[in-house]
Amino acid sequence: MPDNPQFSTRQRILGAAEELFAERGFAAASLRQVTAAAKVNLAAVNYHFGSKNNLIEEVFRRRLDELSRRRLERLAAIAKSDTTTLESLLDAFITPALELSLDREGGSVFMRVLARAFAEHNSNLRKFLSDNYGYVLKDFAVAFARLLPQLDKEELYWRLDIAVGALTYAMADFGMIKRRSGESERTHREQMAKHLIHFTAAGLRA
Repeated sequence: MPDNPQFSTRQRILGAAEELFAERGFAAASLRQVTAAAKVNLAAVNYHFGSKNNLIEEVFRRRLDELSRRRLERLAAIAKSDTTTLESLLDAFITPALELSLDREGGSVFMRVLARAFAEHNSNLRKFLSDNYGYVLKDFAVAFARLLPQLDKEELYWRLDIAVGALTYAMADFGMIKRRSGESERTHREQMAKHLIHFTAAGLRA
């Protein structure tokens, strides 16, 4: 509960760590900087997380557990349909991620953290993400393979890797297309999803 002191301290540490990892990267952001930003002592970090690596992993779990659940729920719903398309599969994978980036409780910050994970050569973090969340993409890959029987496994995985890279880039808002004055953040993200789904579907079919 929000008024629980332990809950408040834990969430404060996670929020501060997320901001610092997004701004400075995983190696450069120190636990001392995290404790200063969260206004806690080092003992609190050790109590709740045990180590910096565990803290990094919990920053990802806080967002990716929910994102994975939403994606797989949508995938399960599609599996019951007789009219599954590439576009519907891509929507199930892409839209929950873009919705996460709209989350006012740090969603856009986490997108930069996620981009850091792809950019930095942190073998422990990459293994953690692969071991804990790789199954989601593999489940989607099985569904894509049914619709793209002309692609062998290696070619399909190449294309899906490129699609994930494009999605990560879009979520981090690094691109040339910026939200226009007067346009809501949601409308901007919906346009982003539309173009990304159209572009990725064409790449998968090529």
